[in-house]
Amino acid sequence: MILSLNKTGCCPVSHISTRVKMMDFGEILRAVGDFGFFQKVIILGLSFPYFLLPLFFSSFLFIQVDPERHCNTDWIRRAAPNLTTGEQQNLTLPRELDGTFSRCQMFVPVNWSIDAIREKGLNETTECLNGWLYGDMLYEATIVTDFDLVCDRSYMAEIAQMVFMTGLLAGSFIFGPLAESYGRRRSTLLPAALLLIFVIVAGVSPNITTYLVSQFMVGAALGGYRINSTVLATEWIGVTRRSIASCMTQVFAGAGQCAMAGLIYVIRDWRTAQYIMAGAQAFVLLYIWWIPESARWLLGQGRTEEAGVLIRKAAAMNKKKIPENMLSEVTGERKVQSGGIKALLTSAILLKYFFIISFAWFSLNLGYFSLVLNVGKFGLSIFLVQFLFGISEIPAHLLCIWVLEFSGRKKSLIATLLAGGCICLLTLAFPQDSAVVITVLVTTGKFFLNWAGSVCMVYIQELFPTSVRQTAVGLGSIAFRIAGLLSPLLNMSAVYHHSLPIVVFSSLAVVSGGLVFLLPETSQKELPDSTSDIKGIGTMATKKTGTNYNMTVNGSINSTKL
Repeated sequence: MILSLNKTGCCPVSHISTRVKMMDFGEILRAVGDFGFFQKVIILGLSFPYFLLPLFFSSFLFIQVDPERHCNTDWIRRAAPNLTTGEQQNLTLPRELDGTFSRCQMFVPVNWSIDAIREKGLNETTECLNGWLYGDMLYEATIVTDFDLVCDRSYMAEIAQMVFMTGLLAGSFIFGPLAESYGRRRSTLLPAALLLIFVIVAGVSPNITTYLVSQFMVGAALGGYRINSTVLATEWIGVTRRSIASCMTQVFAGAGQCAMAGLIYVIRDWRTAQYIMAGAQAFVLLYIWWIPESARWLLGQGRTEEAGVLIRKAAAMNKKKIPENMLSEVTGERKVQSGGIKALLTSAILLKYFFIISFAWFSLNLGYFSLVLNVGKFGLSIFLVQFLFGISEIPAHLLCIWVLEFSGRKKSLIATLLAGGCICLLTLAFPQDSAVVITVLVTTGKFFLNWAGSVCMVYIQELFPTSVRQTAVGLGSIAFRIAGLLSPLLNMSAVYHHSLPIVVFSSLAVVSGGLVFLLPETSQKELPDSTSDIKGIGTMATKKTGTNYNMTVNGSINSTKL
């Protein structure tokens, strides 16, 4: 079929023009304003919570895994209340081979007089029976000291990280596909409410079990909010500014990482930090109920009247006037688009796109979280390293907005994956005690991996049609979250060789960068609304502002101004 484009406003000779489908949503956006005040308010409202999201990692990031401590042996003071601390320790604590007091053992308590204890001495040892006394602490209180996650329970700090990452995975699996049926807005509001509830529950947790359950729920809510809010904002934005939603949310997240370092540096008490986060999240809930649903999703569901109301609201806020013929088309009857997991799995081209972009997302996030969760082990102050990690993300995402439009999605993703992987591999060329050099390299590597993450979030939304977009993002986020779940385990493999984690995640990043060559470019192209639009995504031209495209009977295209 031969296609010809006539922009003179006249019909081609011997051709009778007829519309083959309802008005494209891109045309609607151009009429009401594709990046006006309405879109900016939505982006700001949905991006601010990203400033808080990094703070939810603080309770298991800012800890001392092996703090200075010894068993609580106050039992002996019943026999001798006036004992000095040194005398008490000398009588009740066994010594290690190096002469220091044991940090995990004590002598079994006895009901003797102090003279008898001094004369006979204590020989039978046991694990700490009444908790620990901590000293030389960087923090006032952490989950390690409050829940005594030391000695034979020291592994529980890593378990807390894994539970949180499992929650992120569950949230992506649940809230992603859920948005296809119940809408972007509902699947964004519910996680926001759950975050407030379970941040408070975490703060008042009386034991490690309650804390772990609350962290799982916080992770699930965070994962759900992240994928749904970004898609909700993106579907309201036109072609030329579409990357802004994904990139701006990550700019706020980078600023949040800096704020997390400052907050914990000042407060040093994890429970107090939880309450501050809950107060900020309560502020989010005060305004987020007014964020509108995606009109693009509503039209795909055949709910044209509701979509029409929102489109009028967008036009009013952007001070635009909608042509009457457009309003009648918007509110006319539309076919409900089928989608979801079935549509994704039955399309070979969609499956290819999904595998490649998901593998890239997995690889870059395996590296990202392996670095983030290892923040206290680079030889410098944990507060400084965390601040550097956060401040480096802000220019990455600001640059992403410009570079994505200048060089496109495909080249940007390839370049950032290869750069991030190779720079992280370069750290192996320096001795482990080169703290400054290694910190600079891992911060730079994380810069590129994080940049690649923003590109992936934009790219995956543009590769898939509206009917399966949220499902693709949700399922793709599962790969993202599996990487987060595996990152603590990958870091633990450093006991076999310190280079193992870096070699694994850096190599995967380089391989995934190579696979991206097989994806089409999507820059400056309309978001596909149905699976039939995907077939031409590699060659589909950008629709010009104010142009109405009609399909003629023999397949030629005629365009007229609205």
